[in-house]
Amino acid sequence: MERHRVEKKAGGGRLEEKPKKQKKSRLNRRQKLLVVVAIILAVVLGVVAACQSLFVRPELPGTKGESKQELDYGEGVRPKAGGERKSKDYYTVLILGRDTGGGGNTDTMLLASYDVTNQKATVMSIPRDTMVNISWDIKKINAVYNYNGGAEKGIKALYKEIAQLVGFEPDYQVVVEWEAVGEIVDAIGGVYFDVPRNMNYDDPLQDLSIHIDKGYQLLSGKQAMGVIRYRHDNNMKYGYPDGDLGRIKTQQSFLKATVEQLLQVKNVTKINEFAKVFQKNVETDLSFSNLCWFGQQAVMGGLSVENVNFVTMPNTPKMCYSRSISAMLSYVVPNAQELLDLVNNDLSPFVEPSALSDLDIMSVNGDGSVSSTSGHVEDSKAAKAPVKPSKPVETPSTEPVVDEDGNLIDPETGEIIGTVTAPGTTTDPGATTDPGATTDPGTTAPPSGGTETTPGGTTNPTTPTTPTTPPTTPPTPPTTPPATGGETTPQEPETPAQPETPAEPDFSIIEPPPAA
Repeated sequence: MERHRVEKKAGGGRLEEKPKKQKKSRLNRRQKLLVVVAIILAVVLGVVAACQSLFVRPELPGTKGESKQELDYGEGVRPKAGGERKSKDYYTVLILGRDTGGGGNTDTMLLASYDVTNQKATVMSIPRDTMVNISWDIKKINAVYNYNGGAEKGIKALYKEIAQLVGFEPDYQVVVEWEAVGEIVDAIGGVYFDVPRNMNYDDPLQDLSIHIDKGYQLLSGKQAMGVIRYRHDNNMKYGYPDGDLGRIKTQQSFLKATVEQLLQVKNVTKINEFAKVFQKNVETDLSFSNLCWFGQQAVMGGLSVENVNFVTMPNTPKMCYSRSISAMLSYVVPNAQELLDLVNNDLSPFVEPSALSDLDIMSVNGDGSVSSTSGHVEDSKAAKAPVKPSKPVETPSTEPVVDEDGNLIDPETGEIIGTVTAPGTTTDPGATTDPGATTDPGTTAPPSGGTETTPGGTTNPTTPTTPTTPPTTPPTPPTTPPATGGETTPQEPETPAQPETPAEPDFSIIEPPPAA
């Protein structure tokens, strides 16, 4: 209640109550307005600061005076690592999909360029069977990671091979576990996709079960994982007619559908969910704030799926003789001029165009030898016409017998028994490690006097080291007694006749299709 002041009138009259005067405000109306404006500005600045910490533009290599870590390319071509950019914000990122359930193979390799300034992007898929310039016999690019021991060393080796293939070093790299794809799909509530064929495949070893019907449907994360991993059915008679290239087409279509749904504004509110997926399944030299910046630029900058060009590295299927399994292997060989044009027009961030000599593109010659646009072949044996065996080899090859995933296989059964060891752990760069071996872990030879079964099904006789059956004719005693006297000693049994010369390898044989 309002307090009152009581005063007494002169002459003893009645008391009169008067209201107490209120104190005037120290701030006038104009000053109050300024306070309100200051508070609003503080809130805005706080929001801006929060956004700045969430969306951080990546610094391009060399923009602050520092350069990327120098890589040793040996005698091979040295890719570009700097130069004038086509636009202010033109980035290149190498994206590698690693299948932890299938031995850690990097079966999905994408090279992406994103011109943020002009809101255009190109994503090139690199087939897993691409022939690259490496020093060992099996020259498939997806074998590089495991051959070099996997982990950071394997990623670094694979980065170098791709950099040499396209003639420039990508600015950043992102290694994504397969599980991340399913978790992102679940985070955005599923992805609508037109599955191109019925898919049925089971692999207990990888805890993999794919059963998805053909047609347009909303895919969950688990179903999406199955779609992008599928290659063929259990009996291997039903699948993509063009093998892994068919799977790449499906992966590109799925990624396009996913990008289209990810670019919706409603997904901006799911940053926390994406952050959890990122922390769990992604290894990269970009921060999460950098990735958020790319997302912000794409959504707010108006990048549409029509401006994202998904392509497969221009290629031609080729067969090339393998020394380690004495049979022909299927490869994907880049189309040199087409790849060069794609690099200069859509992938390379640099204004200065590249020449063919700047790229390390392999080719198979008419005599079966291989060559490179760089003029240097790391495997000197492969640079010469292959010498096909005309008689049994006395010493088994120590080069690894691997499948197209880069896994070490048993030459007799075709089963996976391990992975190729890192270079330098043996004297022969092709040597392998058999987990069950106790004496010579680099040997993959069959028992003496037996046959060696290649993954294609042919058999190569091997030279026996000891007789497996007694000679049919008794040995003839020596005509002269031993110098020391005493009883005569029969001479050693004769060496059994060598097996007949094997037929030329069946060059239609290729390595067996691996697990999906």
